[in-house]
Amino acid sequence: MPARNNAGEKGPFVISRTYDVPRDVMWRLWTDCEHLKHWWGPKGFTIGICKMDLRVGGSFLYSMVAPDGSEMWGKWVFREINEPHGMTVLVSFSDKNAGVTRHPMAPTWPLQNLSTMTMEEKGGKTTITVRWTAYDATKEEQSTFDAGHDSMRQGFTGTFDQLEAYIESI
Repeated sequence: MPARNNAGEKGPFVISRTYDVPRDVMWRLWTDCEHLKHWWGPKGFTIGICKMDLRVGGSFLYSMVAPDGSEMWGKWVFREINEPHGMTVLVSFSDKNAGVTRHPMAPTWPLQNLSTMTMEEKGGKTTITVRWTAYDATKEEQSTFDAGHDSMRQGFTGTFDQLEAYIESI
């Protein structure tokens, strides 16, 4: 059976924010480790390791260090790249060797999620929209994903706030 993109009963998770930067700058902020390490991740976390292989089939592998010093790994595998308009990636938790792992705090979270990010520019400002769906998820994983939309919104809002602060600092 081929892998499938699950929409779930709640539909996809979608969040957007507009920033006062041109799209080409926003693209670099999302695709260059020298920028990502300053803003990517939940509030209070820092990026430890950041490796970017920006090509279809390549990956973004990173470690996040929590305020208590514990470390988590994440990975994106690039499925589509449409510079500077956006990208589609498979998102997963990972280990330091880029192996796909379960969510460290939610064992029924889907192993992978499909994320499409679009960047639209108007008047020198860029709106980024992130759309996530569970990927090849069981019913239990889909239910966990659907139930996690509010938590995802909180996490992405914090991440977007950090991106905004970083933009203001550069």
